[in-house]
Amino acid sequence: MNSEDNLSPEDRAFRDEVRAFLDEKFDAELRAQTERQAGVFAEDSVARRWHRALHSRGWSAPSWPAEYGGPGWTARQREIFAMECARVGTPSLPSMGITLCGPVIMRYGTPEQKAYFLPRMLSGEHVWAQGYSEPQSGSDLSSLQTRAVRDGDDYVVNGTKIWTTNAHNADWIFMLVRTSTEGKQQAGISFLVSPMNAPGITVRPILSTSGEHELNQLFFDNLSVPVANRMGAENEGWTVAKYLLEFERGGGSLGVGLRVGLEKVKAMAAKEPSGHGGSLLEDRAFRRKAALLDIDMMTADWTDLHLSSGAGVGESVGGTAASIKKLLASHKSQDVAELAVEVLGAYAMPDQRRALGAFPQEGPIGPAYAITPTTRHINNRASTVYGGSSEVQHNILARLLGL
Repeated sequence: MNSEDNLSPEDRAFRDEVRAFLDEKFDAELRAQTERQAGVFAEDSVARRWHRALHSRGWSAPSWPAEYGGPGWTARQREIFAMECARVGTPSLPSMGITLCGPVIMRYGTPEQKAYFLPRMLSGEHVWAQGYSEPQSGSDLSSLQTRAVRDGDDYVVNGTKIWTTNAHNADWIFMLVRTSTEGKQQAGISFLVSPMNAPGITVRPILSTSGEHELNQLFFDNLSVPVANRMGAENEGWTVAKYLLEFERGGGSLGVGLRVGLEKVKAMAAKEPSGHGGSLLEDRAFRRKAALLDIDMMTADWTDLHLSSGAGVGESVGGTAASIKKLLASHKSQDVAELAVEVLGAYAMPDQRRALGAFPQEGPIGPAYAITPTTRHINNRASTVYGGSSEVQHNILARLLGL
């Protein structure tokens, strides 16, 4: 499906507006820095700079309704914006604030919480981290053991969180904590938020196999969190958490980034020899693999359009749809990343980590497009685990569909 085919005059005008903005704000320096990013999200200096640029135009939260400071775009406008950003390769911004916690605050936050947190998310003043998983509570998240004991107007939190993305750069964290041990596991959980610089939080880095520092383990040692920083009622955090996960698993445009990523792999193949005359792009075996992925991208596009068409601005797509989108996005992104490494051949083997990042220490080994694919491929092996493993998504779908 070519999204250009069905654009109305109004949509074409909007597309041209987006392109003009990108031409102005996504300058040569920022483009070069972004091309050397291999993580799930761009490194902090790059991400914050791009967030400020988007905020200056009122576009930092594409899915937010206008009443909370978002642009109030239609689903079509959001798709166009995502496509144009993917086409030029803008930085991938941390999603824990705008995409995840923002909608939670809109639904469960008090007027005071909305007035304080939402504008600071929009501006980028507050970058967020997510405190869900624990060493013994990953797929079975409801078994979490981090405790929060009420002490007057505060909770005293003790415990640990793990695989906490971007916590070393975050200003705030939202977390699930156990406030009761009675009844079912899910019944004793609350949803709290805390500044990351509060006394009692220790951040320990976890380096990925790819060499990226995106993950961390957090330790809470008598962390004091005001009761006013709780979202929703005490012991009802599981309901809040499930709502948030619909945005984590079902947020964003499903096929846009995948399709653009596949086109970049084809462009690489056009420059790599096949080994028996001509380019790899002309090789029959490669063309078959690319064609199958093209079909998958088309399926993802139509799936995304179908699932998102019923959701209003600022709304989730629902539990079943979120799991479907999570499964498709995870597995297809791995397929595209694997094909990119296959295209590189011998250039996929060197350690390129010193050539990565906004301020690289070395130049690339081989062509410039060989810098990131291997690291991205290794990093992306976790995509079928984080945000709810594929096995968990299959179980959710089986339960919701009565299978």
